Amino acid sequence: MSTPSPAKPGSSSRIPDIRVPGKLTLAGLVAGLVLGLVLAGDPRAIPVLKVAGPIGSLWLQGLQMTILPLVAGLLFSGIVETIAVAQAGAMARRTLGIIIGFLAFSAALGAVAMPLLLDLFPVPPGVRFTHGEEPAAVPGIADFLSSLMPENVISAAAANAMLPVIVFVALFAVASTRLADEPRRALAVLFEGVAGAMMVVIGWVLALAPIGVFALGFGLGVRSGGAALGALAHYIVLVTAVGTVVMVAGYLIAAFAGRRRLSAFAAAVLPAQVVAISTQSSIATLPAMLASSRRLGVSGTTAEFVLPLAVTLFRATGPAMNMAVAVYAARLAGMELTTGALVAGALVAFATTFGAVSLPGTISFVSSIGPIAAAMGTPLWPLGVLVAVEVLPDLMRTVGNVTMDVALTTAVGRGVEGEEAETPIETLH
Repeated sequence: MSTPSPAKPGSSSRIPDIRVPGKLTLAGLVAGLVLGLVLAGDPRAIPVLKVAGPIGSLWLQGLQMTILPLVAGLLFSGIVETIAVAQAGAMARRTLGIIIGFLAFSAALGAVAMPLLLDLFPVPPGVRFTHGEEPAAVPGIADFLSSLMPENVISAAAANAMLPVIVFVALFAVASTRLADEPRRALAVLFEGVAGAMMVVIGWVLALAPIGVFALGFGLGVRSGGAALGALAHYIVLVTAVGTVVMVAGYLIAAFAGRRRLSAFAAAVLPAQVVAISTQSSIATLPAMLASSRRLGVSGTTAEFVLPLAVTLFRATGPAMNMAVAVYAARLAGMELTTGALVAGALVAFATTFGAVSLPGTISFVSSIGPIAAAMGTPLWPLGVLVAVEVLPDLMRTVGNVTMDVALTTAVGRGVEGEEAETPIETLH
């Protein structure tokens, strides 16, 4: 029997095409910081700040208003499609088992590694942001446990309590798969439409990112001086370091679970990594990953099933690096995160990965990290500046994901040699 093709989640295949001015956004940040540095301590900066401050705050509010409906739509679609894939047979279930296990590890890694790195290498002193939002109360263990189940999901959403809303949406998505075909498909299309519409809105907001980030960067430059540049460089290095740990784990998985020599795996995956750096897209790197798998002796049947599925569902660096960003944002806001806050953030980082989409890093940055920050009580205003330099950590995200996708293929190939998937996948809509 031939191996079925993996499902194509509606959350990614039917999302409108959105383009984000990434280079202009980075240029806006640089221009704002430079102008702020030039005018730091100059009385002429005061009237400019009175205009730039509200503009930056308004742009951040535009981002924030899309997060809840966007996450609900993407998470619902991602969960129902993941359940559909799990019904495809032994190979699919083995693949999903490894994916889910590693994503949980990735979330825990971000929650543990980034606070340790920040203790060893603290945020440069003197960084001060322009903002109008104070940090929320940091949840402890008792707060975390009591927040898992919302008494009223509408009230939880209105209070921006992200974790109970995500728990509710996840349960709702799982329950919908037990319905008859017609209502099941109707719900899937509804949530897909919500996610698509919110993507369009967030695309409009991000089209204004060069202006919003310029305003935020100017305030940061005026108040923080040269410390702002040091903090951004510090942020890029630490977040990239967390992603590097995930990438190294790919080599270990290939060696121990896939039974490949490290040197052979490194040589085989290198061409795919080069393509990943040049394209910053896992999807665009798929042909190179298939070639890497062939060099490693993985059967074509296995590679052609696992790799498209991995590109769709397995963003290995996501939970770890998203947690790292949220923890760094909390430190910039002057917050000390409790164990309960870190656990809540890690759970949200793990859950929202299943609703991630293959879109520009700036959009994924907002939709993935916003809920984590909200779950931990971290204000969103640091993210408004950090998003402008996401293009640099995003290189590691792509390279790490591509490395892990090929490693996953070797592990699955080792475990299911001679096996074939049992039944074709039925997509839910």
